[in-house]
Order: sequence, then C-alpha cells, then structure tokens
Amino acid sequence: MSLNIIVMAKQVPDTRNVGKDAMKEDGTINRAALPAIFNPEDLNALEQALQLKDRYPGSKVTILTMGPARAAEIVREGLYRGADNGVVLSDRAFAGADTLATSYALATAVKKIGDYDLILGGRQAIDGDTAQVGPQVAEKLALPQVTYAEEIISVENGKATVKRRIESGVETVTVPLPAVITVNGSAAPCRPRNAKNVQKYKYAAVPSELAADATKAALVEKRPWLAIGEWNTQTVEADLSQCGLAGSPTKVKGIENVVFTAKDARRVENNDAELEELMKELIANHTIG
Repeated sequence: MSLNIIVMAKQVPDTRNVGKDAMKEDGTINRAALPAIFNPEDLNALEQALQLKDRYPGSKVTILTMGPARAAEIVREGLYRGADNGVVLSDRAFAGADTLATSYALATAVKKIGDYDLILGGRQAIDGDTAQVGPQVAEKLALPQVTYAEEIISVENGKATVKRRIESGVETVTVPLPAVITVNGSAAPCRPRNAKNVQKYKYAAVPSELAADATKAALVEKRPWLAIGEWNTQTVEADLSQCGLAGSPTKVKGIENVVFTAKDARRVENNDAELEELMKELIANHTIG
C-alpha cells in the first residue's frame, strides 16, 4: 500500500526577533522586516508524513504552502528532508488573508492537486496561534479531521489510527481516509536535512525565481525535478471575493506596541500578607478579575 500525502506548511516570521516594525498600519504583519522560518509545528507534521513514507514504500509527500515567491524556501526545506515535490500558492490576491481566506485558498489548491489520502499540517502557526486553518480546510473539503495529533500509529484498510494529546491525557482514535490531521509540537521532531537531497534539490525553484536567473532557469529546464509548482488564483480557479483581504471577515481595529520596562516590574516577598495585598491591587486596577 502506498499513500499520497499533502503537508500544508507555512513560512512564518521568526517571533524571537519581533521589533517595532513588525506590523504594518493596516494590521497585517510586515514580513519583510522579520527573518522567515519554517513554522515549527509544520515540521512536526512533515516528520509524520515522512515516517509514513518510510513505512509504506511508494508513498509520496507533497509540500503545499501559500505566500510570495520566497516561500519556495519552505518547499526546498521539505525536499531536503525527504518530500517528493511541492507547490507554492502565490498571488497578490492572496495577501492579507485571515484564517478563513487562507483555508479557502489552500482548499482550492488541494482540490487542484487531487488524489490524496492524507492532508497533514501543524496544529497552529506561530504568527497567528489560532489553530483554525487545518480544521477549516477539513470543513471546506468535507473531510473528517483529527486535531492535536502526536503520532500516526498506522494506516490500513482505508483508516488511520492516530494518537492525540488532549488536556486530560492521551486519546487514540481511528479516522476514515481521506482525512485532515493537525499535529502538535509534542510529536516527534523533524529529521535533519539529507546531504544527498540538499545536493539534488539546492537549485529547485519556482518560475518567479527563475525569471531573474537565466543560468538556473536553463538548469531547471534540463532537470525537470527541480521545478517547483507556482499557482495563482487562476490556476486553482479561486473566487477572488473569498481571497486575501477581500475574503477576510477578521479586521484589525488597532495595534498597540507594548514594551515592558523596569518600572512595570515589582518584587514581593514570599509571604501570605504581601501576596494577598498584591492580588487585591491587581483585582482593584482590573489587571485580573
């Protein structure tokens, strides 16, 4: 038995380096001002896909990401670690999307890819922390879903058995295929890059990247496996009214940059009287309660 697996991955700003220029005036993230990384929990999802590929020979793993052309770096990272191919969903019309518009765009791309058994993704992205996109993709595709997955134990007889981490402990569930599974950061960490794959795919690129590099374009023409798909709204036949800012009901009303200074800190002794006094003060000024 072989599986066709799609891994939804996102290039996110490194939240360890957030500064005053991290947000634009319209409330969207200023991604150009922040270093970009592979969303951590999407790496956990990729590892689950690669473990299934190891377990079921002939399986294929496709990376699906949405973003500008530079998001192709996420696909390359996936290829270095063992994925087979990838697609970048890139169009100005997708810019500024909230979770609803993002899940719509990804769902249209999944339909375009077709012939899939599993769709995996991280529980949430560190730039939004909503954990909504995976479940919304499942709803838009009318697929069963499993969230908070920690391990895909087995896939057989058209069903996947999944261990999931929940608040009260661990739960094992069975879900019919095809299905959407979102993976926790507590799952197995992703394997490192494979040296042979780095050599094989280091020149892989999307057409937008090749347009500025004739030498690389000629190389990709000779080696078709280096071509990364780049799809726009027309490719996936998306409804523009459901894409980007136009399709995003979530609007940012205001942004406040909070910087903690020494005067915001207060030291109390470890005794009941001072702790009780502090709690009364925090309740009185509406910090808590």
